[in-house]
Amino acid sequence: MKHTAIATDRTSGNSITMSLLRLGRCILATSIASLLLAAASTPTQADEDTQGGGGQGEHHGGNFGHGKLVNHVLLISVDGLHQSDLASYIRSHPKSTLAALAASGVNYINASTPFPSDSFPGMVGQATGGNPSSTGIYYDDTWNRAVFPAGTINPTGPAPGAEVTYFEQLDLNLGALDAGQGIVPAPGNDPWANILQLSGNPVNLIDPKQLPVDAHTGKPIYPGEYLRVNTIFEVAHEHHLLTAWSDKHPAYQILSGPSGLGVDDYFTPEINSSANPAAPTDPNQNDWTTNNLSTQQYDNYKVQAVINWINGHRHDGSGNPGTPAIFGMNFQTVSTAQKLPTSPTNGDLSGNAPGGYLADGATPGTVLSNALDFVDRSLGSMVAALQQRGLYNDTAIIISAKHGQSPMNPAALNRIKDSSIIDALNAAWKSAGHNGNDLVPFSVNDDGMLIWIDNQWHNDPTAAPFAKNFLLNYNVPGGSVDGKDITSAGLMQVFAGAEAAEFIGANPNDPRLPDVIGIAQYGVVYTSKKSKISEHGGGHPEDRNVPILLSFPNAPGGSGYSDPVETTQIAPTILRLLGLNPNELQAVRLEGTQTLF
Repeated sequence: MKHTAIATDRTSGNSITMSLLRLGRCILATSIASLLLAAASTPTQADEDTQGGGGQGEHHGGNFGHGKLVNHVLLISVDGLHQSDLASYIRSHPKSTLAALAASGVNYINASTPFPSDSFPGMVGQATGGNPSSTGIYYDDTWNRAVFPAGTINPTGPAPGAEVTYFEQLDLNLGALDAGQGIVPAPGNDPWANILQLSGNPVNLIDPKQLPVDAHTGKPIYPGEYLRVNTIFEVAHEHHLLTAWSDKHPAYQILSGPSGLGVDDYFTPEINSSANPAAPTDPNQNDWTTNNLSTQQYDNYKVQAVINWINGHRHDGSGNPGTPAIFGMNFQTVSTAQKLPTSPTNGDLSGNAPGGYLADGATPGTVLSNALDFVDRSLGSMVAALQQRGLYNDTAIIISAKHGQSPMNPAALNRIKDSSIIDALNAAWKSAGHNGNDLVPFSVNDDGMLIWIDNQWHNDPTAAPFAKNFLLNYNVPGGSVDGKDITSAGLMQVFAGAEAAEFIGANPNDPRLPDVIGIAQYGVVYTSKKSKISEHGGGHPEDRNVPILLSFPNAPGGSGYSDPVETTQIAPTILRLLGLNPNELQAVRLEGTQTLF
C-alpha cells in the first residue's frame, strides 16, 4: 500500500523520496483545490445567529487566499476506524449517514496517522499539523530525561528524568466519570445524571501532584504547556472565534496549546472510570471500555455535548455563546469493539458476542458491526441538528481517526507479556557488570515498543545497542500468553540511539525521544492477559491507515483520492476552510504540512 512507503521513507531520512512525496501532495492539493474553489465560488450565507449575540465568536477571522468556505468545522475522530472499515460500511449501508457524507464529500483513501499511532500524537497531529518530531508528543505515557518526578517540591540539581503521564492518572479521582469534580454520584437512580454539568475547563479536574515538574521553574507542567507548537484552536481563538472539544480524559487539555487558551469549552468525562452504578467512584471497578454497550453510553454523553454546541449552547446546554467555529469529539465505541474478545451488544446481552473481525480479517464481527451502526446513528443526529439549526450548508464535516487497530486477522494474534522482557533486559545489563540504576526506567508497549534509557546510562554509547541486541535475540518457544513462540521479543525491526532519532525524524538530543523503537511483528500485542485482541501505537498499516472524509457544501461529492496524505494535513485544511492562514500553525511551518486541497 502506498502509505507504507510514506512511513518508511519519511522516517528513514530519505530526503529525496520525501521531497517527491511532498511534491505529489502539492500537485494533488492543487487539483482538488481547483474543483473545490470553483464549486465554492459563491460565498456561503452565514447564519447571523451562529456565532453568538455579543459573544466573542461573532467576529470572524481574516480571510486567507480565496476566502472562507464555511463558518464552522465539525471534526470527528472515530478511534480505531480503518479506511477499509469505512469503505465496507458505506458499501453495505448505502442509506447511512456515512454514505451520505461520502456522496457529498471527498474521501482520501490512503491517509496515514503519525507514528507512533497512539491516541495522543494522533489527535495532536490533527490539531497542530505536526508529527511528534515537531510537537514533542510521542505518546500519552512517556519518559522525559529533563524533568523532575511528579510531586517534587523545590527541585535542585540535575533532573533525574521522570514519567510523564497524560492520561487518567492525572485525574483528581480516576475512578469517577467526572474525574473527581463531585457531581458523581447524582441523587437518585442514575449516578451519572448530572455528568453534562462537568467543568468546561479540565484544568479544574487535574491533580497537579500527578504532573511532571519543570526543572527550571519548579512548577507542574500541564498538558497544554508540554506541547511545543500551537493548535488550530489557539489560531481560531486569536481570531475571536469560538472553539469546543470533547474527549476521553481531562488530559486532552493539551489541545488548548501552550497558551492554555485555545479551547473555550471542553467536555472530558473520564472513560477509564467506574461504569458500575453501584460503585460509580471506585477505581477498582470495570470501566467504560470493558463492555461495548457501556462505551456507547459513554460516547452518547459526548454526542449530546456536540449537539448542544450545534444549538449554540455550552456543552451542558446552558447559555447562548453561539455555535463554535471549530468543535467536535472522539468516539471510543469502535475502538473497544475491536479490542474486546467478547461483549454484550445490541440484540445479545449474554456477553458472548464476538468482538473484532471475522476470520477473513476484514468483516466486522457482531460487536463491531453494532458499534459502527451506533457511530453512524450518532453522526446522523449531529447532521439533523445542523440542518434544524440552518447550519448544515455552512459547516464542513471531517471524519477521521486518531489511530487504527491491529491485528484485524484474529489468527495472527500473539499476546506477549512485555514486563518479562524488560525485566530480563535490565537483569542482563546488570549481569554484564553495570551497577546502579536499571538500564530501562520506563517503556510503553502496546503493539510496538518505545524504550527509554536511564539518565545514568544515556551517554554510554553501548547502552542502546545493548538493548537492541538483547531484544533481537530474545526467543522463548511457546512463551507467549497464547502459547505461541516469542521470537526477537515479538519485534521485526529495532532502531536504537541515533537510528531511533533518524527513524522518527527527531533531534537526537530531544530529552523526550525514545532511545529504542521496536516495530512489532504483525499480530503481536504486548499484554499479560487475554482481555484484548488488538491494540494500536505501532507502525503496521492496520495501525495507521485511517479515513479522512471531508464533506461540505459544494464539494465535488463522491470524489476519492488514492494519493498518500497524512492526518496532520487536517489541521491546515481546517484553517483554510475557515479562511484563516494555515501558516499561523507553527508545525505547518516547521514541517511544510500541506492542506488537503
